[in-house]
Formats: sequence, C-alpha cells, structure tokens
Amino acid sequence: MALPWLRPGCARCGLPRHRGGDCPAAAAAFPRAWAPMAYAGVARRLVAAVKFRAALPVADLMAAHMAANLPAALRDPAAVLVPVPAQRARQRARGFDPARVLTDALGRRSERPVVHCLAREDRAGRQVGTNRVARRAEGRISVRVRAAPPPLVILVDDVHTTGATLDACARSLVDAGVGVLAAVSYARTL
Repeated sequence: MALPWLRPGCARCGLPRHRGGDCPAAAAAFPRAWAPMAYAGVARRLVAAVKFRAALPVADLMAAHMAANLPAALRDPAAVLVPVPAQRARQRARGFDPARVLTDALGRRSERPVVHCLAREDRAGRQVGTNRVARRAEGRISVRVRAAPPPLVILVDDVHTTGATLDACARSLVDAGVGVLAAVSYARTL
C-alpha cells in the first residue's frame, strides 16, 4: 500500500483544497501549515503505532518523511522546533508524549534544536470523534509558555485535524512575543 502523500495546496491551512470556500485557518495564530501526508491509510497506521502502541522507533521514520520533504519556505535556520504538548494525564497514561517523540526525531533528522517550552493546562476530553465547533470552543484548550521560548519557532504535532491545538499553542507563543514560522505535522486530516 502506498503512502498518502499530500499534494501542495493552501499554504495557510495545509489542505490541498478548501471545501465550501473559506480557509479554515484564516484566523489562526500560525501563518502557515504543512504536512507531508494525508491522515489516511499507511500514514494513519504509523501515527497509531506511535500514539497507541508505543512503537516509538516509528517516529524516526515519520520524521524522515517530514525532514526530506520540508518546503523551502520552512527551512529558516533560525527557527527552532517546539512540540505541541500533550495533556499531563494522557502523557502519564502513555508514559510518553507522541508529539515530543516526533519533534525530537525531526530535530535529529533536520539538525535543528528542539525546545520544550509549552505546557497544556486544560483537561479537555479526547478529541477523537469531536466535531470542529467543539474542538475550537473558547477555553477548551489552554496552553502556557513554561520556559524561555526561542524567538522563532516551528510548532510540531503528529496530526493536524481542525488546528485548534496548534492555534492555542501558537497564540500562547505569539502572546509571549515569539514569532511562529509555521505549524507542521506528520499528517493532515482532509
């Protein structure tokens, strides 16, 4: 089975095309979004292997896909990688943070520094099966800057669904005076 590579589309939201007109990331705090894969088929199974079966070496393969295909506009040498943090309860239950594992692997692959400067403060329920309106509800996701952030960052997550979590992270960073170059993820939900 082939990997579900995404074709280039909207630089703002990372989708190959918009359904129904407007860009879903038009009001997001991140200026660009990118993912090499659609969240389907093999890519979905790779994410699940890391996230739900703790197959942590798979994150290195995912990072290789990302590093090898990162668009030129996102290769600013001043940009530092910052993982989207998991909720503390989920991290404790899993024993690891999937986005952090992926970001660390991407840092090694791309020879970029990684800074873990964000923390989740909310206790929102699982997002799986939650609709766009519920995911983006005011105050549902709370992220704070917990350590000195670098001046320019690329946010990294495993899957970009509605962009609510990426947006909350970007807003916290922007409020702290940080420049957000982009939100990158391994896979993008279509």
